[in-house]
Amino acid sequence: MEEIKEKLKGLAVIVPCLNPDEKLMQVVRGMLAQGFSHILVVNDGSSAEYQPLFDEAAAVPECTVLGYEVNRGKGYALRTAFSYVLENWPWCEGVITVDADNQHTPHDTANVASDMLANPETVVIGCRDFKKAGVPLHNRMGNLITSFVFKLLCGIKLSDTQTGLRGIPASCLKAFCEEVEGDRYEYETNMLLFMKTANIPFIERSIDTVYIEGNKSSHFHILRDSAKIYVPILKFGLGSGLSTVIDLTLFTILCKVFAALPTARQILIATAGARICSSLFNYAFNKKQVFGHEGEGKKSLARYYTLAVCQMTLSWLCVSGLVMLLGAQGGGKTVIKLIVDFILFFLTFQIQREWVFRKK
Repeated sequence: MEEIKEKLKGLAVIVPCLNPDEKLMQVVRGMLAQGFSHILVVNDGSSAEYQPLFDEAAAVPECTVLGYEVNRGKGYALRTAFSYVLENWPWCEGVITVDADNQHTPHDTANVASDMLANPETVVIGCRDFKKAGVPLHNRMGNLITSFVFKLLCGIKLSDTQTGLRGIPASCLKAFCEEVEGDRYEYETNMLLFMKTANIPFIERSIDTVYIEGNKSSHFHILRDSAKIYVPILKFGLGSGLSTVIDLTLFTILCKVFAALPTARQILIATAGARICSSLFNYAFNKKQVFGHEGEGKKSLARYYTLAVCQMTLSWLCVSGLVMLLGAQGGGKTVIKLIVDFILFFLTFQIQREWVFRKK
Protein backbone atom coordinates (compact mmCIF):
# COMPACT_ATOMS: atom_id res chain seq x y z
CA MET A 1 0.00 0.00 0.00
CA GLU A 2 2.79 2.42 0.90
CA GLU A 3 4.57 1.61 -2.36
CA ILE A 4 1.43 2.49 -4.34
CA LYS A 5 1.00 5.75 -2.43
CA GLU A 6 4.60 6.68 -3.18
CA LYS A 7 3.99 6.16 -6.92
CA LEU A 8 0.83 8.25 -6.84
CA LYS A 9 2.88 11.25 -5.69
CA GLY A 10 4.20 11.54 -9.24
CA LEU A 11 0.70 12.19 -10.60
CA ALA A 12 -1.74 15.10 -10.50
CA VAL A 13 -5.50 14.83 -9.99
CA ILE A 14 -7.50 17.40 -12.00
CA VAL A 15 -10.98 18.37 -10.80
CA PRO A 16 -12.89 20.81 -13.09
CA CYS A 17 -15.73 22.54 -11.20
CA LEU A 18 -18.76 24.67 -11.93
CA ASN A 19 -20.89 25.77 -8.96
CA PRO A 20 -19.88 22.76 -6.82
CA ASP A 21 -21.46 21.68 -3.54
CA GLU A 22 -19.99 20.05 -0.46
CA LYS A 23 -19.06 16.98 -2.51
CA LEU A 24 -16.03 18.88 -3.85
CA MET A 25 -14.28 18.58 -0.49
CA GLN A 26 -15.32 14.93 -0.29
CA VAL A 27 -13.45 14.42 -3.57
CA VAL A 28 -10.38 16.28 -2.27
CA ARG A 29 -10.29 14.32 0.99
CA GLY A 30 -10.84 11.04 -0.84
CA MET A 31 -7.90 11.69 -3.17
CA LEU A 32 -5.66 12.57 -0.23
CA ALA A 33 -6.66 9.38 1.57
CA GLN A 34 -5.58 7.32 -1.45
CA GLY A 35 -2.14 8.92 -1.45
CA PHE A 36 -2.43 11.60 -4.14
CA SER A 37 -0.44 14.64 -3.09
CA HIS A 38 -1.11 17.07 -5.97
CA ILE A 39 -4.72 18.04 -6.60
CA LEU A 40 -5.55 20.72 -9.14
CA VAL A 41 -9.05 22.22 -8.83
CA VAL A 42 -10.27 24.45 -11.67
CA ASN A 43 -13.02 26.96 -10.89
CA ASP A 44 -14.76 27.20 -14.27
CA GLY A 45 -16.37 30.61 -13.68
CA SER A 46 -18.57 29.60 -10.75
CA SER A 47 -20.92 32.13 -9.14
CA ALA A 48 -19.59 34.23 -6.27
CA GLU A 49 -21.55 32.34 -3.59
CA TYR A 50 -19.45 29.22 -4.26
CA GLN A 51 -16.14 30.96 -3.51
CA PRO A 52 -16.00 29.70 0.12
CA LEU A 53 -15.80 26.12 -1.17
CA PHE A 54 -12.84 27.00 -3.36
CA ASP A 55 -11.21 28.87 -0.47
CA GLU A 56 -11.62 25.74 1.66
CA ALA A 57 -9.99 23.64 -1.04
CA ALA A 58 -7.15 26.15 -1.48
CA ALA A 59 -6.43 25.93 2.26
CA VAL A 60 -5.41 22.28 1.79
CA PRO A 61 -1.60 22.24 1.27
CA GLU A 62 -1.79 19.53 -1.39
CA CYS A 63 -4.48 21.37 -3.34
CA THR A 64 -3.99 24.11 -5.96
CA VAL A 65 -6.99 26.13 -7.15
CA LEU A 66 -7.09 27.82 -10.56
CA GLY A 67 -9.96 29.95 -11.79
CA TYR A 68 -11.40 32.63 -14.05
CA GLU A 69 -14.51 34.78 -13.78
CA VAL A 70 -16.58 33.67 -16.80
CA ASN A 71 -17.77 30.09 -17.35
CA ARG A 72 -15.93 28.67 -20.36
CA GLY A 73 -16.84 24.99 -20.21
CA LYS A 74 -15.32 21.71 -19.08
CA GLY A 75 -13.04 21.42 -22.10
CA TYR A 76 -11.54 24.84 -21.46
CA ALA A 77 -11.08 23.95 -17.77
CA LEU A 78 -9.25 20.75 -18.66
CA ARG A 79 -6.94 22.50 -21.11
CA THR A 80 -6.24 25.16 -18.47
CA ALA A 81 -5.21 22.43 -16.04
CA PHE A 82 -3.12 20.56 -18.63
CA SER A 83 -1.24 23.77 -19.47
CA TYR A 84 -0.60 24.48 -15.79
CA VAL A 85 0.84 21.00 -15.26
CA LEU A 86 3.12 21.32 -18.30
CA GLU A 87 4.41 24.71 -17.23
CA ASN A 88 4.67 24.27 -13.46
CA TRP A 89 4.99 20.56 -12.70
CA PRO A 90 7.53 19.18 -15.21
CA TRP A 91 8.14 16.21 -12.92
CA CYS A 92 4.55 15.04 -13.33
CA GLU A 93 4.22 11.60 -14.98
CA GLY A 94 0.56 12.07 -15.87
CA VAL A 95 -2.81 13.35 -14.73
CA ILE A 96 -6.09 11.81 -13.63
CA THR A 97 -9.24 13.76 -14.48
CA VAL A 98 -12.02 13.41 -11.92
CA ASP A 99 -15.51 14.95 -11.76
CA ALA A 100 -16.34 17.18 -8.79
CA ASP A 101 -19.63 15.41 -7.93
CA ASN A 102 -17.92 12.54 -6.05
CA GLN A 103 -19.25 9.93 -8.49
CA HIS A 104 -15.73 8.70 -9.19
CA THR A 105 -14.65 6.78 -6.11
CA PRO A 106 -11.14 7.30 -4.70
CA HIS A 107 -10.51 3.56 -5.09
CA ASP A 108 -11.37 3.64 -8.80
CA THR A 109 -9.25 6.75 -9.29
CA ALA A 110 -6.26 4.98 -7.73
CA ASN A 111 -6.85 1.94 -9.95
CA VAL A 112 -6.91 4.08 -13.10
CA ALA A 113 -3.70 5.77 -11.90
CA SER A 114 -2.01 2.42 -11.27
CA ASP A 115 -2.96 1.16 -14.74
CA MET A 116 -1.52 4.30 -16.32
CA LEU A 117 1.73 3.99 -14.38
CA ALA A 118 1.98 0.40 -15.57
CA ASN A 119 1.35 1.54 -19.17
CA PRO A 120 3.14 4.92 -19.32
CA GLU A 121 2.26 5.78 -22.94
CA THR A 122 -1.37 4.66 -22.71
CA VAL A 123 -4.52 6.58 -21.84
CA VAL A 124 -6.68 4.76 -19.29
CA ILE A 125 -10.45 5.17 -19.53
CA GLY A 126 -12.56 4.47 -16.42
CA CYS A 127 -15.65 2.71 -17.81
CA ARG A 128 -18.98 2.28 -16.02
CA ASP A 129 -21.43 -0.59 -16.40
CA PHE A 130 -24.60 0.99 -17.79
CA LYS A 131 -26.56 -2.27 -17.48
CA LYS A 132 -26.67 -1.98 -13.70
CA ALA A 133 -29.83 -0.94 -11.90
CA GLY A 134 -30.14 2.69 -10.92
CA VAL A 135 -28.54 4.16 -14.04
CA PRO A 136 -30.75 7.05 -15.33
CA LEU A 137 -32.41 6.14 -18.63
CA HIS A 138 -31.05 9.14 -20.56
CA ASN A 139 -27.49 8.26 -19.46
CA ARG A 140 -27.93 4.64 -20.46
CA MET A 141 -29.42 5.42 -23.88
CA GLY A 142 -27.00 8.27 -24.56
CA ASN A 143 -23.98 6.09 -23.93
CA LEU A 144 -25.42 3.15 -25.88
CA ILE A 145 -26.03 5.29 -28.97
CA THR A 146 -22.69 7.10 -28.75
CA SER A 147 -20.76 3.84 -28.29
CA PHE A 148 -22.51 2.39 -31.35
CA VAL A 149 -21.74 5.45 -33.49
CA PHE A 150 -18.12 5.48 -32.32
CA LYS A 151 -17.66 1.86 -33.32
CA LEU A 152 -19.51 2.17 -36.63
CA LEU A 153 -18.09 5.43 -37.95
CA CYS A 154 -14.86 5.88 -36.03
CA GLY A 155 -13.61 2.36 -35.48
CA ILE A 156 -13.32 2.99 -31.74
CA LYS A 157 -14.62 0.23 -29.48
CA LEU A 158 -15.31 1.82 -26.11
CA SER A 159 -17.94 0.85 -23.56
CA ASP A 160 -18.17 4.29 -21.90
CA THR A 161 -17.63 7.29 -24.17
CA GLN A 162 -18.79 9.91 -21.68
CA THR A 163 -16.76 9.10 -18.58
CA GLY A 164 -14.83 11.90 -16.90
CA LEU A 165 -12.42 9.55 -15.14
CA ARG A 166 -9.38 9.28 -17.37
CA GLY A 167 -5.69 8.69 -16.82
CA ILE A 168 -3.60 10.72 -19.27
CA PRO A 169 0.19 10.31 -19.56
CA ALA A 170 2.28 13.47 -19.48
CA SER A 171 3.46 12.73 -23.03
CA CYS A 172 -0.09 13.36 -24.33
CA LEU A 173 -0.85 16.62 -22.53
CA LYS A 174 0.77 18.99 -25.04
CA ALA A 175 -1.14 17.46 -27.95
CA PHE A 176 -4.42 17.51 -26.01
CA CYS A 177 -3.85 21.21 -25.29
CA GLU A 178 -2.89 22.28 -28.80
CA GLU A 179 -4.61 19.89 -31.20
CA VAL A 180 -7.96 18.98 -29.62
CA GLU A 181 -10.76 21.50 -30.12
CA GLY A 182 -13.84 22.26 -28.03
CA ASP A 183 -14.47 24.22 -24.86
CA ARG A 184 -17.36 22.27 -23.36
CA TYR A 185 -18.37 18.61 -23.10
CA GLU A 186 -17.56 17.95 -26.75
CA TYR A 187 -13.87 18.31 -25.84
CA GLU A 188 -13.88 14.91 -24.13
CA THR A 189 -15.39 13.36 -27.26
CA ASN A 190 -12.81 15.08 -29.45
CA MET A 191 -10.08 13.68 -27.22
CA LEU A 192 -11.22 10.15 -28.08
CA LEU A 193 -11.37 10.92 -31.81
CA PHE A 194 -7.90 12.49 -31.68
CA MET A 195 -6.50 9.47 -29.85
CA LYS A 196 -7.67 7.30 -32.74
CA THR A 197 -6.24 9.44 -35.53
CA ALA A 198 -2.99 10.09 -33.63
CA ASN A 199 -2.58 6.40 -32.75
CA ILE A 200 -2.54 7.02 -29.00
CA PRO A 201 -3.30 3.66 -27.36
CA PHE A 202 -5.92 3.35 -24.64
CA ILE A 203 -7.21 0.68 -22.30
CA GLU A 204 -10.38 0.42 -20.25
CA ARG A 205 -10.60 0.00 -16.49
CA SER A 206 -13.93 -1.10 -15.04
CA ILE A 207 -15.19 1.29 -12.35
CA ASP A 208 -18.20 1.56 -10.06
CA THR A 209 -21.35 3.00 -11.59
CA VAL A 210 -22.40 5.78 -9.20
CA TYR A 211 -25.26 8.23 -9.77
CA ILE A 212 -25.92 10.39 -6.73
CA GLU A 213 -29.48 11.76 -6.48
CA GLY A 214 -30.22 10.82 -10.09
CA ASN A 215 -27.15 12.75 -11.29
CA LYS A 216 -28.95 16.06 -10.67
CA SER A 217 -25.69 17.87 -9.87
CA SER A 218 -24.43 17.35 -13.41
CA HIS A 219 -24.15 20.49 -15.56
CA PHE A 220 -24.59 18.49 -18.76
CA HIS A 221 -27.32 20.08 -20.91
CA ILE A 222 -29.00 17.22 -22.79
CA LEU A 223 -29.84 19.05 -26.04
CA ARG A 224 -27.05 21.62 -26.25
CA ASP A 225 -24.17 19.45 -25.10
CA SER A 226 -25.37 16.29 -26.88
CA ALA A 227 -25.42 18.25 -30.13
CA LYS A 228 -21.85 19.40 -29.56
CA ILE A 229 -20.75 15.85 -28.81
CA TYR A 230 -22.31 14.40 -31.95
CA VAL A 231 -21.25 17.17 -34.34
CA PRO A 232 -17.62 15.98 -34.60
CA ILE A 233 -18.80 12.39 -35.06
CA LEU A 234 -21.38 13.22 -37.73
CA LYS A 235 -18.78 15.17 -39.70
CA PHE A 236 -17.31 11.79 -40.54
CA GLY A 237 -20.41 10.89 -42.54
CA LEU A 238 -21.22 14.31 -43.99
CA GLY A 239 -18.52 14.35 -46.64
CA SER A 240 -19.50 10.95 -47.96
CA GLY A 241 -23.17 11.91 -47.92
CA LEU A 242 -22.57 15.01 -50.04
CA SER A 243 -20.30 13.07 -52.35
CA THR A 244 -22.98 10.42 -52.74
CA VAL A 245 -25.52 13.05 -53.82
CA ILE A 246 -23.08 14.37 -56.44
CA ASP A 247 -22.17 10.85 -57.53
CA LEU A 248 -25.75 9.58 -57.90
CA THR A 249 -26.93 12.72 -59.69
CA LEU A 250 -24.15 12.53 -62.27
CA PHE A 251 -24.54 8.74 -62.58
CA THR A 252 -28.24 9.11 -63.41
CA ILE A 253 -27.57 11.86 -65.95
CA LEU A 254 -24.76 9.95 -67.66
CA CYS A 255 -26.83 6.78 -67.86
CA LYS A 256 -29.44 8.71 -69.83
CA VAL A 257 -26.83 10.39 -72.04
CA PHE A 258 -25.25 7.05 -72.96
CA ALA A 259 -28.46 5.00 -72.93
CA ALA A 260 -27.79 3.69 -76.46
CA LEU A 261 -24.61 1.86 -75.38
CA PRO A 262 -24.54 -1.72 -74.10
CA THR A 263 -25.44 -1.94 -70.41
CA ALA A 264 -21.97 -2.80 -69.06
CA ARG A 265 -20.24 -0.05 -71.06
CA GLN A 266 -22.96 2.47 -70.20
CA ILE A 267 -22.60 1.82 -66.47
CA LEU A 268 -18.80 1.90 -66.69
CA ILE A 269 -18.80 5.36 -68.30
CA ALA A 270 -21.46 6.67 -65.93
CA THR A 271 -19.69 5.26 -62.88
CA ALA A 272 -16.27 6.59 -63.92
CA GLY A 273 -17.52 10.07 -64.86
CA ALA A 274 -19.58 10.46 -61.71
CA ARG A 275 -16.83 9.14 -59.47
CA ILE A 276 -14.14 11.44 -60.88
CA CYS A 277 -16.21 14.52 -60.08
CA SER A 278 -17.50 13.36 -56.69
CA SER A 279 -14.08 12.11 -55.59
CA LEU A 280 -12.47 15.50 -56.15
CA PHE A 281 -14.98 17.00 -53.73
CA ASN A 282 -14.72 14.09 -51.29
CA TYR A 283 -10.93 14.20 -51.14
CA ALA A 284 -10.83 17.94 -50.41
CA PHE A 285 -13.59 17.68 -47.79
CA ASN A 286 -12.14 14.66 -45.99
CA LYS A 287 -8.61 16.05 -46.02
CA LYS A 288 -9.59 19.29 -44.31
CA GLN A 289 -12.84 18.74 -42.43
CA VAL A 290 -12.89 15.08 -41.41
CA PHE A 291 -9.41 13.76 -40.83
CA GLY A 292 -7.59 17.07 -40.25
CA HIS A 293 -4.74 15.80 -42.40
CA GLU A 294 -1.78 18.08 -43.01
CA GLY A 295 1.30 17.41 -45.07
CA GLU A 296 2.03 14.46 -47.35
CA GLY A 297 -0.40 15.97 -49.85
CA LYS A 298 0.88 14.03 -52.85
CA LYS A 299 1.10 10.77 -50.92
CA SER A 300 -2.40 11.06 -49.49
CA LEU A 301 -3.76 12.03 -52.91
CA ALA A 302 -2.11 9.00 -54.51
CA ARG A 303 -3.45 6.71 -51.80
CA TYR A 304 -6.91 8.27 -52.11
CA TYR A 305 -7.14 7.70 -55.84
CA THR A 306 -5.73 4.20 -55.57
CA LEU A 307 -8.61 3.48 -53.23
CA ALA A 308 -11.04 5.40 -55.46
CA VAL A 309 -10.12 3.29 -58.50
CA CYS A 310 -10.54 0.07 -56.54
CA GLN A 311 -13.86 1.28 -55.14
CA MET A 312 -15.08 2.42 -58.55
CA THR A 313 -14.14 -0.93 -60.12
CA LEU A 314 -15.87 -2.88 -57.39
CA SER A 315 -18.92 -0.64 -57.62
CA TRP A 316 -19.08 -1.09 -61.41
CA LEU A 317 -18.78 -4.88 -61.23
CA CYS A 318 -21.40 -5.20 -58.49
CA VAL A 319 -23.88 -2.75 -60.04
CA SER A 320 -23.50 -4.19 -63.54
CA GLY A 321 -23.93 -7.73 -62.29
CA LEU A 322 -27.01 -6.90 -60.23
CA VAL A 323 -28.60 -4.79 -63.00
CA MET A 324 -28.24 -7.61 -65.53
CA LEU A 325 -29.27 -10.25 -63.00
CA LEU A 326 -32.40 -8.38 -61.93
CA GLY A 327 -33.15 -6.79 -65.28
CA ALA A 328 -33.36 -3.34 -63.71
CA GLN A 329 -34.20 -0.33 -65.85
CA GLY A 330 -34.19 3.45 -65.42
CA GLY A 331 -34.32 4.47 -61.78
CA GLY A 332 -33.80 0.86 -60.72
CA LYS A 333 -30.14 1.18 -61.70
CA THR A 334 -29.72 4.16 -59.42
CA VAL A 335 -31.35 2.30 -56.53
CA ILE A 336 -28.99 -0.65 -56.99
CA LYS A 337 -26.00 1.69 -57.11
CA LEU A 338 -27.18 3.43 -53.96
CA ILE A 339 -27.34 0.13 -52.08
CA VAL A 340 -23.96 -1.06 -53.35
CA ASP A 341 -22.22 2.23 -52.56
CA PHE A 342 -23.84 2.37 -49.11
CA ILE A 343 -22.20 -0.94 -48.28
CA LEU A 344 -18.87 0.15 -49.77
CA PHE A 345 -18.99 3.38 -47.73
CA PHE A 346 -18.30 1.57 -44.45
CA LEU A 347 -15.40 -0.36 -45.96
CA THR A 348 -13.75 2.61 -47.67
CA PHE A 349 -14.21 4.87 -44.67
CA GLN A 350 -12.14 2.52 -42.55
CA ILE A 351 -9.45 2.41 -45.24
CA GLN A 352 -9.37 6.21 -45.56
CA ARG A 353 -9.01 6.63 -41.82
CA GLU A 354 -6.38 3.92 -41.36
CA TRP A 355 -4.37 4.31 -44.57
CA VAL A 356 -5.17 7.27 -46.83
CA PHE A 357 -5.21 10.04 -44.20
CA ARG A 358 -3.26 8.31 -41.46
CA LYS A 359 -1.24 10.57 -39.21
CA LYS A 360 2.38 9.99 -38.36
